[in-house]
Amino acid sequence: MTLPFPEPMAPYPSLAEVLLGYLAYFRSVLVAKLDGLPDTELRTSRLPSGWTPLQLLKHLTHVERRWLVWGFEGEPVSDPWGDARDGRWYVAPEETLHGLLEALRAQAERTREVVLAHDLHDVGRPGERWEGTEPATLERVLLHLVQEYARHVGNLDVVRELVDGTVGE
Repeated sequence: MTLPFPEPMAPYPSLAEVLLGYLAYFRSVLVAKLDGLPDTELRTSRLPSGWTPLQLLKHLTHVERRWLVWGFEGEPVSDPWGDARDGRWYVAPEETLHGLLEALRAQAERTREVVLAHDLHDVGRPGERWEGTEPATLERVLLHLVQEYARHVGNLDVVRELVDGTVGE
């Protein structure tokens, strides 16, 4: 079940809460699109680009972690690029939908903690994530994450329709 779309007329106490609302919505759509898919479909690509639904799930979790924990907070993260191997998204055979969903939920909680502990205009801590450039503001990082989720969840919508005809909005 997906959360309601955060309509522009819906009251939110702050822009940070608006952006968190969009992220929560897109995460809920992601989870709903994965729900009911058999393991073979979760691990099979339906597109020429070759990614699988499980790889997408893992990628989005790592993207949040890279941008907010490793990047903005400047905290050390073990294997920040752990969603990829040889330049492609990767999920090990022993990784499960349940485990990857738990990682997504944990990262969502961590994301909320980071966002609520800062002002949107706060600038990230310098570190390896920024590859020698000036760190971004929290607002820019969150806008990037919203577009990342929106784009990838839209891709997954097409994949789900190819699998069993289930369509989004």
